[in-house]
Parts: sequence; C-alpha cells; structure tokens
Amino acid sequence: MPPPRNGDKKPAAKPAAGAAKAAAKNVKPAPKRVAGRTDAMESMRGAATKKLGQVMVDLGFIDEDQLWDILQESRDTGQLFGQVAVARGLITEDQLLQALAEQYGLKLVNLNEVKPQAEALSLVPEAMASVYKIVPLSVKDNVLTVAMADPSNLLALDDLRNLIGVREVRAVVAPLKAVTEAIPRFYAGKEESIVEIIQKLEEDPNLGRLEKETSIDLESLQELQDSAPVRKLLNMVMLLAIKDRASDIHFEPFEDEYKMRYRCDGVLYEMVPPPRHLSMAISSRIKVMANLDIAERRLPQDGRIELNVGGNPVDMRVSVLPTMFGESVVIRVLDRTVVQLDLDKIGMEPATLARFREIIRKPNGIILITGPTGAGKTTTLYSALNELNDVSEKIITTEDPIEYDIDGIVQIPINPDIDVTFANALRGILRHDPDKILVGEIRDLETAQIAVQASLTGHIVFSTLHTNDAPSSITRLRDMGLEPYLITATLEGILAQRLVRKICVDCRTEYEPSPELLMELNLRPQDVKGKKFYYGRGCDRCNNTGHRGRTGIFELLVVDDEIRDLIVNNASTDELRVAARKKGMSTLRESGLRAIFNGVTTIEEVVRETVLEED
Repeated sequence: MPPPRNGDKKPAAKPAAGAAKAAAKNVKPAPKRVAGRTDAMESMRGAATKKLGQVMVDLGFIDEDQLWDILQESRDTGQLFGQVAVARGLITEDQLLQALAEQYGLKLVNLNEVKPQAEALSLVPEAMASVYKIVPLSVKDNVLTVAMADPSNLLALDDLRNLIGVREVRAVVAPLKAVTEAIPRFYAGKEESIVEIIQKLEEDPNLGRLEKETSIDLESLQELQDSAPVRKLLNMVMLLAIKDRASDIHFEPFEDEYKMRYRCDGVLYEMVPPPRHLSMAISSRIKVMANLDIAERRLPQDGRIELNVGGNPVDMRVSVLPTMFGESVVIRVLDRTVVQLDLDKIGMEPATLARFREIIRKPNGIILITGPTGAGKTTTLYSALNELNDVSEKIITTEDPIEYDIDGIVQIPINPDIDVTFANALRGILRHDPDKILVGEIRDLETAQIAVQASLTGHIVFSTLHTNDAPSSITRLRDMGLEPYLITATLEGILAQRLVRKICVDCRTEYEPSPELLMELNLRPQDVKGKKFYYGRGCDRCNNTGHRGRTGIFELLVVDDEIRDLIVNNASTDELRVAARKKGMSTLRESGLRAIFNGVTTIEEVVRETVLEED
C-alpha cells in the first residue's frame, strides 16, 4: 500500500460555517480555547460588535422592515442572518461579503488583481492553505497577511499564527470561490511534498548536529523545536491526516529509524520517515503545541492541541510515552466532520434500528454496547444520547476520556489518580437527580452493582463491555459476580458491533469471487447465485486503497421473558445465542453478509471482523 501522498484531494473539512453548525447538532470537541489572542484579533472582535443587519441597513442593502423580517426568520429556522438575506434575494453573495468586511473593519480584495509574495507562499504550505481556505498574500516584519472568506473565523488566524510561528496574522476578505480558485493557481509549481521537507531537514546544518550530540540542553531543544523545517513537517503531517480523515497519527522512535504512520479507516499507513536524529526535536515540538513539559522525558504525559479547520473545531489528544529509544507520541484526531453522531448514519439496518430505538426509550433498565476497542461503541452511545437529549430530562455521563461534549448533557471525566473511578463517579451521579446515565465501561463488580441499583431505582443506564458478541456479555456479567436475578431484573438489550471499511463509491467494481474466497464465509457458489460482489480498484479519491470511510455491522439481543428464564437457569452462551436467533436476532456475520450483498463492503472485511457461528 503506498504511503499517503502530499494530498491532491479536496479537504475533508467543509468551509461553510452555517452547514458546519447544522451538522454539529450541538456536538463539539471540548473545551474551546480562549487564550493566545493577538491585538489585531481583539480589535476585529471589537469591530464585530456592530450587528450584521445594522451594517446592511447602513450600506443601503436592506431597509428596517426587511431587517426585522430577516431576524424573525433567522430565529425561527436557525439559519444565519446573512444566509436568510441571500435566500430571500434581498442581497447578493458579494454584498453579504462586503457587509461582513465592513462589520469586521477589514479590506475587501480582488484576488485576480493581486500577486502574492513568494515569501508568503513559501511560509504557508499549499496543504495548509487548502484546509484553512486562505491565500497568503504578504509577510512584513513577521506579520503575515492572508485573504479569507469567513472573517468571523478568528480561531483560524490564531491557529495559523501558532503553526507558522509568525508574530501576527492579519486578514483581508475575498469571496470563497475566488479563494478556492486562487490556491492552485498561486501554488502551481510551488507545491512542497513531505519528501522535499524531509530532504531540507536532512540538509539543515543546525539539525544535523543532533546526529553527533548525545545530550542536548533545554535551551538548544527549545530552539530546535521552533525551527521552521520542524514546524513545517509537523504542520504538513497533521493537516494531511485531517484531510485524509485519519483517526490517529503515530511518531515512533526505533534503534535505527524513526517512523511516522497514521491510521485511516482502522488501518495504519506509513509515511516517508524523517531522519532518526530528529526524534527529539519532533517530540519536543508536539509537546510545546500540547502545552506539555519538554524537559520531562521519563514519564508519560497527556495533552491536547486544538485547531479550527475550515470553521470546524478539531481536537487532537496527545499522548507521550517514554520508550527504550526515545519518546513515542500518538495524536488522536477528533474531527466532528468525520464522525456524525446520528443513529441514522452509523450503518444500522432499519429493522435493527427500529428495535434499538424502542429499547433506548424505555424508562429504566441497562443497555449494553459490546465489542473490542475500536469497534465504534462510543460513537453509537453518543448517537443514542444525542437523540435522547431533551430539555425535559437530565442526562449525566461518566467517561474515560470525554471525546465530545454535547450541549445539555452533564459529563464527568474519570481520573483514577484522585480516585474518581467509574464506581465512585456513579455513586455521585445517583445523588444528582438524573433520568438517564452513561457509564463509560463496566470493568468490575462494584461498577456493575451500582449500575444495577441505578436501573432498579428508575434510571436508564447505558454502558459498554469488551466481549466478542451479544450473548457472551451475559456470561461476562455472571463471571464478574453479578447475581442472575439482578441481570434479569435490569438488562433490557445488548448491542454487539464491529466496524468494516466501506468500498470507495468512485472506483467500486463488480467481480466474481473465487470458490476459495466464498469458503471463507462458509458459502458455496450455488448459495450466492444472483448475488453481486464488489471491490474497490483504487483511485485518487480513496488514495488508491479501494476503501473510503467505515460503517457498522450490528447484532442486537433483546432480553425478553424467554431469555430471562435462560439466564436464571445459568444457560450457556451457546444456548442463549440459539434462543436469541430463534427470536430473530441477526448475528454479526449475517449482518456483514447483507452489507456485502448490498455492495457496501468486501468479503475480506467481514471475514476479518467476524467469526462463523456454529449452528
């Protein structure tokens, strides 16, 4: 598999602020950053205190009556004021942009009439310009001027200042279409790949001395991590990861090499490796960005980097781990535009989804989501809570860690260092008058017992377990020491799930699987007569992998009276599975088969993620 390229694909993040707001549905990475503003940004914020509607009236675009009509529709529909005005045909897109520029006290420029400085273009890589939807125009006295379409996105200017290392970033305004068209035009012939950046790193004499030195003082380390080539490499890696919808970025030191890899759709891909002696400079730069201690190299550290890409917040969780050959760093990328917390979009089949919705709306009981690490359990739980989130009910969660905050839900982070465990947090939650509770994971008998008590006292409790399928979760609870009569009194349903890679829709190709491949699914050619099979050939859109995105396959066990009788009688996992299948439960393998026949995924993906159940 080829390493990810210096992307020629369109950025994953969408630039339209209104669309992003609607997609977020009150869900965002938390918390938001407020520090690090420059004077220019503060003056822009101050200029923006004048309302957009009043600016339009002052410019003569609308009158007072139209202003109140637009305001009313904006409140009723939740759309932005400017979008309503354009949709009504009262103003044009150009007039809206002119009003926004006036509101923020910024200059409106025509990108067809300006020529960016070469120094400004070299300072901002094309990948960064594409992702942030900006055009670098000039740099003077360490102050960078950029053209952008959304002057309200102050966080983007803050990101650029921190990522590039300039004293200040100033903005001028240009139409979005002009910005997107200008980027490839201005960067033609000036694109810089990761390979080229690494070559410059190898040739840099200041960084070259790291090869010979066995120890480096703190002052030198600060100077090295702040060097332009190291900054540029990390910026490129992080932005390409966001564009390619990666979930994790790995920086791994070994005895003779330094690896950079990122995980896309559950699979790790290796990038061009930088020189081994740069490991300390790279890890130090990441630690500075995450506000960690660069002098501490003996203990694990955790931090976060918060970016605002295309108007969408991207939260990066940084974990630093000391190893034999240096510090290994993993960055978890939490991008709200990639994971949509909507039960309709996680891949659940309509019949299973309808039954799951019935269960999560019960007044009390325990609902378990089960599967290995990386199976998408948290996304399903967040999606269920997002659907149940209503002003009339109190929802409290305790998680390790909190990945996204949801407006209207009280969320408690687990911290074992100060004895904030799932069990202790759950005790506190019960005294907080909740209606619905989420416990990140049931790891021990104590947590299980408190969850049972919570459900018996009229609460619905959501949680996760690490088991292979739905029926084996009951056996796991019994093995923990939970009494069968308590399981039957509280358990309402168990959802097992896996994630499989979806076939890229742009290069999906029909083919005839071999008998050997069908045997992997325990199928014969006559069993699949009339069925169609697909695979991805590989194209630019999917980075030549043949896959783009992931979807879930699910197994839902509804605990009814017959299942409860089997639990009380200590039935085995196999007996529970047979009874559940007779009642209509589809196994993970069966759900996967339907995904194959629908052209969603491949045989290899389903075989990798599921096991054949014995009848």
